[in-house]
Amino acid sequence: MIIDIHGHYTTAPKALESWRNRQIAGINNPSEMPKASELRISDDELRDSIESNQLKLMRERGLDLTIFSPRASFMAHHIGDVQISRTWAAICNELCYRVSQLFPEHFVPAAMLPQSPCVDTATCIPELVKCVEQYGNVAINLNPDPSGGHWTSPPLSERYWYPIYEKMIEYDIPAMVHVSTSCNACFHTTGSHYLNADTTAFMQCLTSDLFRDFPTLRFVIPHGGGAVPYHWGRFRGLAQELKKPLLKDHLLNNIFFDTCVYHQPGIDLLTRVIPVDNILFASEMIGAVRGIDPETGHYFDDTKRYIEAAHVDAEERHKIYEGNARRVYPRLDALLKSKGQ
Repeated sequence: MIIDIHGHYTTAPKALESWRNRQIAGINNPSEMPKASELRISDDELRDSIESNQLKLMRERGLDLTIFSPRASFMAHHIGDVQISRTWAAICNELCYRVSQLFPEHFVPAAMLPQSPCVDTATCIPELVKCVEQYGNVAINLNPDPSGGHWTSPPLSERYWYPIYEKMIEYDIPAMVHVSTSCNACFHTTGSHYLNADTTAFMQCLTSDLFRDFPTLRFVIPHGGGAVPYHWGRFRGLAQELKKPLLKDHLLNNIFFDTCVYHQPGIDLLTRVIPVDNILFASEMIGAVRGIDPETGHYFDDTKRYIEAAHVDAEERHKIYEGNARRVYPRLDALLKSKGQ
């Protein structure tokens, strides 16, 4: 089985964006604020949005299952207050759940949290509980910078985040550490803010002892870990200067990286530097990079091609495609086993 652990609902029906635009307009003009019940998207519309997009590409590329979460750039936690975020997260999570019910063999949901800058993270817990217990979510997306590029929240090692971590431990679910849209002109959303955040999250964990408090906490750092694999020597050296344990003991029991790296040399570097046990297959298809690479004639985000060509053996390739995902996402493993898979 080939499991893509990083999928977003980037092809949702246009009605979702229209509703969101009305919600944003209603922040300053309450008379324009729409009710959640005013958003009406039929099952047929959901099917159409998936069958000709994500599912079509999954079949063409030989992918079996995608962990599916709301569109990352649409999370936009910096917009409005916690109530705005709560309503928006509930709508987006419900749509991903509905997709998983319409295509249960191909999609499993992961939850967006209703975060808001500098607001107590305990406010996220009711939505997290609902998504796990009612929708069968196997993971969450955790935004380390709800301010949208201004980094007003404490580091991930601070107690500010502990209510979410405690619930993650209770449910035995991982978090993909994934920022949303940048509203800081210095940082392009997908070209720098996402990759900066991946690197920043790793460094926040390196300089702390977070995993002493939460030895079973699991983070997936997407986009190949940002700058981390490329500068692995720098991070090992910094850990040494800070008198931290070796990175394999300090972080690699808890931090994992995906394969959303869109060229062969990048994947080759990732698989040579990072232990294979810490690499999970992902593509983030129809996401940040949607075009065809003129050097290869194939889509940049067709990451399975890179794994097939990487210098890994059959056992290691199985870990990347399936084995590691089952280990890092125990609820996914249980779901698959309940289906005889």
